Amino acid sequence: MRRRKFIALLGATSVYGPLAARAQRSAMPVIGFLNSGSPAARAPHVDAFRKGLAEAGFVEGKNVRIEYRWAEGQYDRLPALATELVRLRVDVIAPTGSLMPAQAAKAATSKIPIVFEGGGGDPVQLGLVASFNRPGGNVTGVTNMGGPLEPKRLELLHDLIPSAKKIGVLVNPRFFADTIVPDLRAAARTLGQEIEMVSASTVPEIDAAFETLARLQVNGVHVAADVMIQDERNRVVALAARYSIPATYVFREFTEAGGLMSYGVNLPGMYRQAGVYTGRVLKGERPADIPVAGPAKFELVINLKTAKALGLTVPPTFLARADEVIE
Repeated sequence: MRRRKFIALLGATSVYGPLAARAQRSAMPVIGFLNSGSPAARAPHVDAFRKGLAEAGFVEGKNVRIEYRWAEGQYDRLPALATELVRLRVDVIAPTGSLMPAQAAKAATSKIPIVFEGGGGDPVQLGLVASFNRPGGNVTGVTNMGGPLEPKRLELLHDLIPSAKKIGVLVNPRFFADTIVPDLRAAARTLGQEIEMVSASTVPEIDAAFETLARLQVNGVHVAADVMIQDERNRVVALAARYSIPATYVFREFTEAGGLMSYGVNLPGMYRQAGVYTGRVLKGERPADIPVAGPAKFELVINLKTAKALGLTVPPTFLARADEVIE
């Protein structure tokens, strides 16, 4: 009898031991969602992330929990927020909104899997992954390669308004400016343009920057990629309209808000893919084995209503290049 009881007890331990260990960790897996921006401005992107998770079989509140942390455009908060998620022992960290949250997450942990979404730099050059095809380590993700697009957007503004020789550039000095600015200056020299650089890292500085651009009488403005500026897109678009300055932007959300033109990736699509990747990691795949994904396409969106308000005639050949025309 003693031997049979011992065998029964041993069998129960082998069956229930792993279950008990999992129960001690969490009733369901937890994702640490870390974003550079603000929740109100990013609601459609969060919805797209959830959609990607659902495609991978995970539904928030049903079989996965998400801990949200927002930097509200204050990039110096990211390291503390990433450390907080590590202390919570989340199963995966999903840093989104730019590559800055990914840098903070990687600095905070080398063990917890990280699936990033964002741009502003090259994830290989920034040391996030070893290569696109073989990320290595605990990090993979989806990059929009926003940095290299900056010169292309300057070129598009030149194609739309060839007579515009004096171009203002609005940049956040805290957001990868060391890579964005040199590329823009080089592109401007090639196009025969004069660059007037203005910076903004706070909302009042955005207002002051446009006042400066108006005083300098620029022929157009190139709004460089930045999370804080993107979250304030309604303000930025309104200021460009107030001073009657043609402007180009990186994401279609600006053009939908009344901006003249945008060229870049579809952000909801990027967040959806990040959600799919996060689900794959939750199912047991290693980030080291999942290649970093790039954008499927770049989209050119033009707002004809805004062009007319600015007195601009958009050539048919330019319209033919657009992926979408807002009228």
